[in-house]
Amino acid sequence: MDSHAAARTAGTAKPRGLTNLRFKVIGLILVALSCVGGLVFPQGLQGFSADEVNMGDLTAAVLCEVFSWIAVPVYAWLLVEGYRHTRSVGRYLARLVVLALVAEVPYDLATSGQVVDFSSQNPVWALAVTLFVLWVIDAFVSRPRAQRVLVAVVVTLFAVLWMLLGRVGVRQQLVNEGVLILALALIYRFMAARENTMMITAAMLSACFGIFPAFGVALVHYHNGLPGYDRETKPWTSWMFYVLYPVMLLVFGLAAVL
Repeated sequence: MDSHAAARTAGTAKPRGLTNLRFKVIGLILVALSCVGGLVFPQGLQGFSADEVNMGDLTAAVLCEVFSWIAVPVYAWLLVEGYRHTRSVGRYLARLVVLALVAEVPYDLATSGQVVDFSSQNPVWALAVTLFVLWVIDAFVSRPRAQRVLVAVVVTLFAVLWMLLGRVGVRQQLVNEGVLILALALIYRFMAARENTMMITAAMLSACFGIFPAFGVALVHYHNGLPGYDRETKPWTSWMFYVLYPVMLLVFGLAAVL
């Protein structure tokens, strides 16, 4: 094979690794697992009576729940990727806020069987708050170092308080997905120049949140940096997931209450 043929072959070869589109599909499947666990064991993993527990159902619910935590690092990564490539951070933030509002009732139905449940808010709020944090921190990038550090610390602390007090993404009283999303997004954003260090740091942090999120970091390590679709000819691909998430929650929520 001559050099030109080799170049053509290399140019048409599929890149290794996972595209952002595949990450979105994987993330949605993992979120669905959590909903399945809610259907199998609707009373949740807290506050049940031992003498009336079906151990098979309990085991299935636990497995579905903990495996769903793998999605947290994936969505944190997708958020940072979206932040890097969006044409307008403001519009991106607005889309996330609208999605969080639309998904809140379906999320409550799917996770608790109630129309309104303040014990946990859907994790899209965490994505929106985290995006705002990244936006504010980068807005001060040209300021003196002391100002940058002060702003970063203050806005991050406020975000952490929001996650904790608002119980954003709290799963089974065990994992606060909101806090983890925020922490991972900051790691992905500001340690990107040292990828191995970034991934090790993210994995160690994730392991503190129930071990399984660390597997999500390992998954993210196989990213290839490509969207997985043509943004110009298929822009609807990205919008599709804004629709699928609340629809999926609504389907599982209705199944839980009917």
